[in-house]
Amino acid sequence: MNLARLDLNLVVALRALLEERNVTRAGQRVGLSQPAMSAALGRLRRHFDDDLLARVGGHYELTALGQVLLDRTSTAYDVLERLFSSQASFDPKESREFSLVASDYAVAVFGAEFARVVHEEAPGVRLRFTQTPVTVVDDTASLLSATDGVLMPHGVISEYPATDLYDDRWVFIVSDDHPSVEEHLTRQDLARLPWVAYRRTYDAPAVRQLGMLGIEPRVEVSVDGFQLLPLLVAGTRRIALVQARLAERLAPCTGVRVLEPPYEAVPLRQALWWHPVHTHDAAHIWLRETAARVGRRMGDAGA
Repeated sequence: MNLARLDLNLVVALRALLEERNVTRAGQRVGLSQPAMSAALGRLRRHFDDDLLARVGGHYELTALGQVLLDRTSTAYDVLERLFSSQASFDPKESREFSLVASDYAVAVFGAEFARVVHEEAPGVRLRFTQTPVTVVDDTASLLSATDGVLMPHGVISEYPATDLYDDRWVFIVSDDHPSVEEHLTRQDLARLPWVAYRRTYDAPAVRQLGMLGIEPRVEVSVDGFQLLPLLVAGTRRIALVQARLAERLAPCTGVRVLEPPYEAVPLRQALWWHPVHTHDAAHIWLRETAARVGRRMGDAGA
């Protein structure tokens, strides 16, 4: 494939056609006439040797290849948009939005302080946090290419640039009035008690460690947010594994107490990961440096 011979404007047309599934609406979306969009569709069909859009009754549906290209085109468009919006310099007073993927834990523990610093130092900057998808491990490239960064601990994704932010550690929480847990947990407690678990994949290093110790958690409830764990533990016999920084914030107001693991838990080092296309962009360099500075302050303050 000789990219020099391709018209990259066709990426814009292809995305609009695949998402709208209508030539007229796709043309209106990108500012092209109906004949011009029809011509673009013809060129795309010849390139891919596929109809891409097939008429079914009175409407169009995507062909099998068109369906495959739908997500790939969106990813390619995002990469190109971010590539060509790169800047040689950046003034934090300029209007700019950064999109970060993060769990509710990362937003509560790091994102809130980061947003406060940005508010004070960069009045033109907006932050948008979106929830970590379950596909983060399986489709890391697409996720990173469509956002400015992912807040994620080490041990889940790799082979992408990252800057370390702060350290945390894993602890357990039980109800304040738990009937059978004293001041210290035992491994037997972890095996016999029902669990509340965060079900996304990126807490896998901590869960894998339990398996290596011969402990198989008996999960009674699973949720999509770390901040929900204390609410589902309080007033029950359940137990949950959670980050210390979050537990210490939530424990006083949720009726749970924090206990250390009965083993040496794997470390938790939070980092900001990004796609290499951002590496030399001045705005993104500012983002990373500011995030790292906030993370260092958190490290100095301790967990």
